Parts: sequence; structure tokens; C-alpha cells
Amino acid sequence: MKSKAKFPCLAGNTFYSEVRRRVNNDFKENNRSINANVLMWFKAFLFLTIFLALYFSILLLNVHSAILLGLTIFLGATCAFIGFNICHDAIHGSFSSSKRINSFFSFLFNMVGASPYVWNITHNVVHHTYTNIPGHDEDIEVAPGLIRICTEDELKPHQRFQQWYAFPLYSLASLSWVFRKDYKKFFQKSVGACQNKHPKVEYFNLFFYKFLYYFIFIGLPILIMPLAWWQIAIGFVVLHMAQGLTMGLVFQLAHVVEGTTFPITNAEGNMEEAWAEHQMRTTANFATQSPVSAFFLGGLNRQIEHHLFPKICHVHYGRISIIVKQTALEFGLPYHENSTFLSALRSHYRILKKMGRPETF
Repeated sequence: MKSKAKFPCLAGNTFYSEVRRRVNNDFKENNRSINANVLMWFKAFLFLTIFLALYFSILLLNVHSAILLGLTIFLGATCAFIGFNICHDAIHGSFSSSKRINSFFSFLFNMVGASPYVWNITHNVVHHTYTNIPGHDEDIEVAPGLIRICTEDELKPHQRFQQWYAFPLYSLASLSWVFRKDYKKFFQKSVGACQNKHPKVEYFNLFFYKFLYYFIFIGLPILIMPLAWWQIAIGFVVLHMAQGLTMGLVFQLAHVVEGTTFPITNAEGNMEEAWAEHQMRTTANFATQSPVSAFFLGGLNRQIEHHLFPKICHVHYGRISIIVKQTALEFGLPYHENSTFLSALRSHYRILKKMGRPETF
């Protein structure tokens, strides 16, 4: 197991201490809660209602196959939006001040095919601590051997074409998550430098909720729908391609774009820069002025604010981003952002193209 990389502890008026002070004061002075507001509850109700409406429409309505395919694609995207907007906040404990409410909405992650317990380890603990550090942050290991995103990875001949085949691979991310990733991460000896020691109940939870998901999205449709098993299988794959592409693009555009870095540890296995400063160099925002992105992406287009304040509900990120950006500039730190989704997508494409070719000096 890798040793845990440590970040230096700096005394005095550091960036993180100052930005936390300013953000906390803003909430206190305006008498605002850091948890869900009316908009957040409305989004939760809306996305869950759409999910149920689409699922039962597909299951029970006898409609043309083209319509059925369209509904399935929308259901896949909706599953991603539930993960972004509801489960992500709940697993971080930022949806509500109530642990029961957070636990309930965290549970819904099982219903989009992913284990909330495993996600907490790989994302909350490892990714948020060791963001973009090769060998530590396993979230950046997308299709190892196929996609290269940092210079520490070995360059292989086929990767010169990765800017073209990466996007179809992203669409398979959710399918891999359902059948492979959660099991693999759960039974690894460690995730990054975090040793896996699971409570016994989590072994039961992993298999029980996975099979419940398989029954709801494969077994029940085979039993009820007037379709052949192979047609159900095609629908299941299409659902996850829509869900996977939506998820994959959003997560990649937050950390693998021009300007963000992939720092490595020093000779002692530790980091040279403090944790918050590290987050500012490895994380990027996109489409921050788009109300559509803000509504559907659950604050994941404001990854900088999310990484610094994961315990604050994402509906507040727009407000605190003004404070974070100003403080970062005062401390001479970068504040990476792409103005639109498409500009971030183009930046990611250029990174893939660059990383697929030998370095030139």
C-alpha cells in the first residue's frame, strides 16, 4: 500500500483560513443555512418525479420502439442528474443538517447503479484529499492503458488517437460502474493510500443493493415488458451510455483541462504545497454563468467551490464563488474557469491530444 502523502501545515494568515473566515461570515451575516434551501428541495422533488415517470412509462406503456428508446436515453440522463444534484450532496453530508435525511438521499445512489459506501471512500476521502495526484487519486485513472491524461503515465502508440475514442469510452463509464468498478474498489486492499477495512454489513449491502438494481432495471422489464430479453439488454446498455456520457464529461471537465496540474510527491512522499492551494491548481470551473448548467449539474460546474467547501450545499456555490475568486486573486493563486461547457470540452480535447503524443522540447 502506498504511504499517505501529507500536505504542509502553514501557520499564519493562509489562503484557506482567510477564505473560510470570509465565507462563514457571509452565511452568518445574511442568516443563511449552508444546507438545502427551497430551490434544492424543488430540484430533488423534480428529478425524482421525472425518474419515476420515465421508469414506469418505459415499463408499462406500449409505445413505438423509437419513443421507447428516447425515453430510455432521457432516463439515463436523469439518473446522472439525480447523482449530481441529490446523492452527491447527501453523501457529502451537505444536503441537510439531519443525518437521517442525508442517509435517505445517499441511499438513492443505489438506485442509479452505484454504491454510496464505495463512492464515499473513492470520492469523498481519496479524491477530495489527493486531487489529481498520480498514484493516489484513482478518480483520474479513467480506462488505464487506454487514456493518458498526465505525463507520469506511460505513453502507448494507440493513445495518439485518444482524443477521438475517449468520448465513446466515457459513455461506458456507468456500465462499468454497475458491473465492475464498485466490486473492484471494494475488494482492493486499498484505494490510493486509504486501506480498505469494511464493516461486515457493507459486504451484504454491496451485493444486496446491486442485485436489487439488476432486478429493477433488468429482471422486472424482462418479466413485464412485451420485448425479447436481447431488446431489454439493448435498452439497458443505451440507458447507461446516456448516463455514463453525462457523468464522464462533467467529471473530466472539472480536473482534466488546460491550466490544471497533476502534482507529484517529493522525495519524502509528501506534497510541497498546502492542501487548499493544491485544490486551486488542480480544479477548474466551467459554464458558471449558465443557469441551465447550475440547475442540472448540481454545482459540479463549480468544482473549485465544491472542493474547498464540500459541506456546503451546491445551491450556494454561485454566491460564495465571488468570495473564493477574490480571495484567490489576493493570495496570488489561480482560479481556473472556462466560460462555457463547449470551451471546457475543447480544452479537454486539447489535453487528450497533447497527452497522446510524445513531449517535445
